[in-house]
Formats: sequence, C-alpha cells, structure tokens
Amino acid sequence: MRLFACILLYAGSLIVLPANGFAASHLDKFNLPRECATCHYKSNLRGGGGTEGCITCHGNPQRRVDNKKMPPGSIVNKSGMLNIEAEFFKTYRHPTFDSPGRHRYSETLPETDPKALRHADCVDCHNPHYVSKENKFAGIRAKRVVNQLTDVTRETDMCYRCHGDSANLPGKYTNKRIEFLLTNPSFHPVEGEGRNLSVISLVRPYREKKIDSADISTILCSDCHGNDDAKGPKGVHGSRNQYILVDNYNTADNIFESPQAFALCYRCHSRASILGNESFRYHSLHIQGSSIQKLGTSCFTCHNSHGSTEYKYLIKFNPLVVSPNSKGLLKYVEKGSAKFSGECYLKCHGVDHDPKSY
Repeated sequence: MRLFACILLYAGSLIVLPANGFAASHLDKFNLPRECATCHYKSNLRGGGGTEGCITCHGNPQRRVDNKKMPPGSIVNKSGMLNIEAEFFKTYRHPTFDSPGRHRYSETLPETDPKALRHADCVDCHNPHYVSKENKFAGIRAKRVVNQLTDVTRETDMCYRCHGDSANLPGKYTNKRIEFLLTNPSFHPVEGEGRNLSVISLVRPYREKKIDSADISTILCSDCHGNDDAKGPKGVHGSRNQYILVDNYNTADNIFESPQAFALCYRCHSRASILGNESFRYHSLHIQGSSIQKLGTSCFTCHNSHGSTEYKYLIKFNPLVVSPNSKGLLKYVEKGSAKFSGECYLKCHGVDHDPKSY
C-alpha cells in the first residue's frame, strides 16, 4: 500500500497503479530501490522534485555522486544513462531551466488563458509515475473532447499541447495543428499521407503514398525537431540548430546555397533534383541566385515547412522578404499540376511580378 498512499498525497486524488509499478520505469525497484522516496524525500509532495529533481539522475553524472536530496541507496548508477541536462545549455532549447517552476499539477493544456506564462517543465512532457520505455507518453493528457481529457497516444498530441490551440501562443508563432490539417491545400505528411501525388524531389524510401512495406509516406515531428547530435539523448530538449532542428535550415535571405544551408530539407528532398529545376523551372535561380552580388534566398521565403492553408506545394510567402506587387496583389495561382506551371503576383528583391509565369 505504500505505493498507493504516496500517489494519493501527491496528486490529491487516488491514481490506480499496479502495486509493482507495472511498466513504469520510476516505480521499478531495479531502477530506483527506494521507489517514491527517491524523488519525494523531504520535499513538498505536491511540487515533486521539479526540474532540479529530474537532473539529479538525468543530468551531469557527478550529481548522482554528490546527491544529498535523496536517501542513501536511492539511485542505481546504471551505465549508459545520458546527460539530458547538457542539452539545455545549447543555443536552442525548450525553456525548461530558463523559466522553471511555472507548471501546476492541476493545469490543463492547451492553455485557455492568453495571459498564462508559457513553460516547459519536465513534467509537461513526462509523467514520472507512468512513463516507461514502451510508452514515453504514458500518463500525459491531451486535448479535451466534450468533458473528457483524452490520453496522449501520438507524438503530435504531445506537441499540440503547447504548439496547437494554446491561447497564449506568442505573437510570431502559429497553430501547428491547423497547419497540419488534412483539409489544407498542402501539408507535410504528419497527420496523414500528403495530397500531392507527384513530389519529384523525394528520395527513397520516402514516397507520396505507401506502396511497399519499406516505403515511408508519413513523418513525425521528431523527424525534423530534436537533438542535433545523433549519439546524444533523443527528444526536443535542445539543439545547436535554430527551432531545435536535427539538421541546419537557414531561413535567411541573401545567402549562399550549400548542402549545409538546407541540410534538413535535403534529408528527404534530392538536392540534385531541386537545383536541376525538375519541379520548378526557377528553383536554382531562387536558391542559388544569379551572381555573387545577387545571392539566393531560403526555401522559407516561399514555403511553410509545416503546411499551407492557402496554396498547394506548401507555398506561403515570407512577408519579411515578399510583398504585394505594384497592383497590391500577393498570391500564387496554379496553372497546371501536370506541367508544374503557375503564376506569382508579388514583389520580391525589387522585382515586380504581375505576374511572373513559369
């Protein structure tokens, strides 16, 4: 009964768990011989150990040696435990240690209060009472359906808790759930297979539609967002790449094209195909530029990497680079998917498109 009593005090209500902590990593005596006392020793049970409590085991290995917050014999110094704390020292990271202590055990995500302070405590993504190697989302609640909170079962459910319908999204950030809707004209295939049946630049095993068992026709948020070090801890804790990306993606204007500049895009899309203008006659001109004085622009200038609520081909113009043309028009018009032809009405780099056709 020790297990049940501890959980009862922590959450203020009974959480039914098997007495042996079935599948829950933190309730397995092989991992933590002192079970609940490991994290709740001399602490406020409502607050738990917080982020500092988590890195006692999942941070710098020296913390486990110098540990004074847990009773003797609490931690098993298992080989292969990765230092997740180090990921939060990287340039781009979730603000777990930048703004700690904002999480409340009774909160519901997505946020409904536009004034609520945004945060990303460890327990916003991990429930230590339930999490296991088999189910890293165990015990985390997703969106509300009628009067019930559903369990997180997919990676997107987890991401949407903060990056979807939250009322407190910062001004420059957008609702990613909306951008991935299958009803959009175009989207990266996260919620389901894409609508474009002819993505010439795709490299195998990626395909528009799954035909053979080895084909990949849908992707995960974590295929693009995560640790830049493949040998480091998995997850979107931190990265040296902007937007916590696994590879570099330069979103600036007036830049040199290179395999490194758009490494993220070239993981799935053939650089040779893009620069060979196989799907768009002026791809090379836009990305590489016309001379050393007129360098290229980023894929980001014309494409939204999540999805477009307006156009096919992920087209969404970056307003910092693209503006309405001399007649006040800013739009893309597809003229034929079979021939990859269309028209652009806009102004970019001082050139008026009224329209420019291809």
